[in-house]
Amino acid sequence: MDPEHPDPEAIHQAAGILRRGGLVAFPTETVYGLGANLEDPQAIQELYEAKSRPFSKPATLHIADFEAVAASGVLVSPLAKRLMARFWPGPLTLILARDDGSTLGFRMPSHPVALRLLSEARVPVVAPSANVSGAPPPRDAQAVWDSFADKIDLILDAGPSAVGVESTVLDLSGEPPRILRGGALAAEIEKALAGAG
Repeated sequence: MDPEHPDPEAIHQAAGILRRGGLVAFPTETVYGLGANLEDPQAIQELYEAKSRPFSKPATLHIADFEAVAASGVLVSPLAKRLMARFWPGPLTLILARDDGSTLGFRMPSHPVALRLLSEARVPVVAPSANVSGAPPPRDAQAVWDSFADKIDLILDAGPSAVGVESTVLDLSGEPPRILRGGALAAEIEKALAGAG
């Protein structure tokens, strides 16, 4: 599909699959992600099994708007707000603390297909990279197909991802902030942290 003008019918179909507990691969500006409905335990189990991903490794919630962060019950610090304003939508994953001591990771991708899908899904969508754990992250739909073929329900093919490197993961759940994975925009994010003291 056209990456800048996603086909509404394809987005509608993909959103319905996510709501019903299916697995949908979709493009982001970094790499392709494999989405599942966080509220569906069976879908999450199938996601982890398809990726051969350890269940101890949490998955990031992909969101289409800032309101989704506030609605999740996490603590949003002034630093988190500044980073969201500067780097979202974009390749920054933020890990934030909840009142109960648990954490949630969030990412707002900048790809139009991803944003349209996440908005229309109307369920919380987790989307680790669409590869088998330990394999290189996929930059295009063919790489997703090579990894999963008939193990997932749908691939939204919008051509190659522009960045090709996974997002930077920044843990803001404690002090000091920690970069857990350096990825796209890592240098700029480090400068922003240094500037924030």
